[in-house]
Amino acid sequence: MKAKAQRGWRAVELVYEGGLLTRAATRGDGSRGEGILANVKTIAAVPLRLRADEVAVPPFLSVRGEVIMQLEAFEQLNERLMEAGREPFANPRNAAAGALRQLDPRITSSRPLDIFVYDILAADGLELETQWEVLEKLRRWGLRVNDLPRLLSSVEGLLEYHADLLERRDDIGYEIDGVVIKLNDLGMRQSLGSTARHPRWAFAFKFPPRKEVTRVLKILASVGRTGVVTPVAMMRPVEIGGVTVSRATLHNRQEVTRKDIREGDRVRVQRAGDVIPQVVERIEEPGRKRTPRFEMPAACPSCGTPLIDRGPFSVCPNSFECPAQLAGRLLHLGSRNALDIEGLGDETARLLVDRGLVRQLPDLFDLKAEQLQELEGFAEKSAANLVDGIRSASRTDLARFLTGLGIPEVGVAVARQLARHFRSIEALREADEEVLQEVDGVGPRMAEQIAGFFVEPHNEQVLDRLLEGRVELLEPADEEISTDLEGLRFVLTGGLERLSRGQAKHLLESLGAKVTSTVSSQTDYVVAGTDPGSKLEKAERLGLQILDEAAFLELLRASGVTP
Repeated sequence: MKAKAQRGWRAVELVYEGGLLTRAATRGDGSRGEGILANVKTIAAVPLRLRADEVAVPPFLSVRGEVIMQLEAFEQLNERLMEAGREPFANPRNAAAGALRQLDPRITSSRPLDIFVYDILAADGLELETQWEVLEKLRRWGLRVNDLPRLLSSVEGLLEYHADLLERRDDIGYEIDGVVIKLNDLGMRQSLGSTARHPRWAFAFKFPPRKEVTRVLKILASVGRTGVVTPVAMMRPVEIGGVTVSRATLHNRQEVTRKDIREGDRVRVQRAGDVIPQVVERIEEPGRKRTPRFEMPAACPSCGTPLIDRGPFSVCPNSFECPAQLAGRLLHLGSRNALDIEGLGDETARLLVDRGLVRQLPDLFDLKAEQLQELEGFAEKSAANLVDGIRSASRTDLARFLTGLGIPEVGVAVARQLARHFRSIEALREADEEVLQEVDGVGPRMAEQIAGFFVEPHNEQVLDRLLEGRVELLEPADEEISTDLEGLRFVLTGGLERLSRGQAKHLLESLGAKVTSTVSSQTDYVVAGTDPGSKLEKAERLGLQILDEAAFLELLRASGVTP
């Protein structure tokens, strides 16, 4: 097992071709990120050319790293900003993320960014067996690798490592909130696989959150995008781990009752995972008279609809017409992982709902530039740009559309799985719970939520309106069509002439196949190019089906792909 510091910084992918840095991107939604090559080139710790004097560099190499800002550099940056009369950053994480997304690389170059590279995503002709080998290769190519990871073989060793880092946490020089425990053996990782959201071969072992004491000024009921009404404590501002906190969730009515939090109470607050503010407990104040107990409202504070109980949660059932939910749904629909509508931010979404221009999601696609020009902050050009952005985004693929609908339990990964399995919105809407559970990663509860969403009458009406000429779902690309390769396991070994290993992997995955790095009895095909090495020998011993490059290309053609 391997343990490394857990950070939560800005993930980036770097691509080197012939040893030269040619591309850089943010992680984005996992398959599509933002190109940030010009900005990344300004980071001194990122080599523009890799070293090849100790170890040969693959012709194509894709690596993943985390961009950070050292605490000392962060403090110096904030000092400069305040001297210039500008607002300082709340924490190094925000400062690093903001610097990477600047349109002007000169601004990025003025920010003191650093990087740690920790993984190889793709590499032509490179075969590694452990994560420790990965880190060693990265170092020898001249990439900056964190010096905190340790190779450990026992639970006791992991606990000691965690305790040691916790003790040294404030002296490390950058923010960490725990450690990540990873399986070192790459082959075993492939066997364990992943859930829709997380790998089964790694988990985060967090540090105890930092805590501070403050006072609750007021408790408000806040309506979220999904209709859940959450009690929120508005507090006297307090700094926790370099971030000023003035509000914190109280989760649900049962949690408020259990902790007995009231307005005016003195409370202990923490940032869960060093991110989300939470009220941990009330601090007793003998002799101080307390205010009445907080009670959740009977009706939605946004639309007046009577709330219903779902377990410990109070929920507004007026999903698509409640103004608070609708504004949240608009924002979600236009988010980067969904329709990616440029210009549709939080403020604009609320303005459209407050002014009555959008009363249901479909109304968004009926907006005219003239209507927007009457709103505060809009001029002729900005109004035209938003309408053009909405019109452009209305032609989209099924996975993005499903993500944007905000179906309970359906995130980006599940939306992709549903789109790949059903191929059309009509087929998905007709699927019952039993059929839905045939989709990889969809269990009974998720199937129940998805099926329930599509048969709810009001949701049906909204979907019908969206699909009546307002949203055009594009035909799936040929390479996405379900084939006989769906679910089969491939191992690529050796070099290919017609394709790079990265291209071959992409084509197989687009056909629904799984590409692993280790040969096992579960492997369906081994594609052997030039100089295949020990993987070919193991495949022959196991009696697996072996394809040379010609046979592999023929298999792709038979599956509808012309390499």
